[in-house]
Amino acid sequence: MANVQYYDVILKPVVTEKSMNAMAEKKYTFLVHPEANKAMIKEAVEKMFPGTKVDSVNTMNLEGKNRRRGAVVGKTAKTKKAIVKLTADSKDIEIFQGL
Repeated sequence: MANVQYYDVILKPVVTEKSMNAMAEKKYTFLVHPEANKAMIKEAVEKMFPGTKVDSVNTMNLEGKNRRRGAVVGKTAKTKKAIVKLTADSKDIEIFQGL
């Protein structure tokens, strides 16, 4: 496994209608490094966003989609998505506040 540091784990937040509605329950969705495990994701969220305490992490591996351009067939890159649930006494994550 590659040497993945905590600041390399979280790639970007997922901003969809479903993920924005889940923020009311203190659930935040991120695209994460494909080789990151749940413990690494928990550590990264707690270090990158001070005052947050992670209750649970759910992950899902997403296969690349088939794409075709003329006779050439290929796939897009695989991704990994994580839904992070914070504890009730935890601070909210500030990057989502202006959305």
